[in-house]
Amino acid sequence: MKVLGVTLTLLLLTCAAYAIDTTEAFEDPEMQARYEKIIEEVRCLKCQNQTIKDSNAFLASDLRREIRRMLTEGMTDQQIFDFLVDRYGEFALYRPRASGKTLVLWIAPVVLLFGGALLLWRIVRQRMALPIDDESGEEA
Repeated sequence: MKVLGVTLTLLLLTCAAYAIDTTEAFEDPEMQARYEKIIEEVRCLKCQNQTIKDSNAFLASDLRREIRRMLTEGMTDQQIFDFLVDRYGEFALYRPRASGKTLVLWIAPVVLLFGGALLLWRIVRQRMALPIDDESGEEA
């Protein structure tokens, strides 16, 4: 039991060593919340399946530092996202903006869902129209 307690204590102490964003938090809690929200919505361009908040790649660290600098300079969230899109393209955002290029991404799920429901409805109607075979084994 004592070994388990020591192991858990060591595990908790080493979690801080795995922290990705080791910079100091902003003094203003609202600014820190904005920072956290932004880095959760920006894709790591090297890892491609992680946010820059979760990535320990050098590029993600550089982007976090750049976003921190832009926030301290007073830029709005929209200005920061515009900067990232201008520099890296829509791929940098986890939720791409609705535009002509990304319209398919926004409309396709609705169209596919509607098409699947229509197909299911037609199959059920066709099956209901089929005659019922009486194969109970009794002969008249």
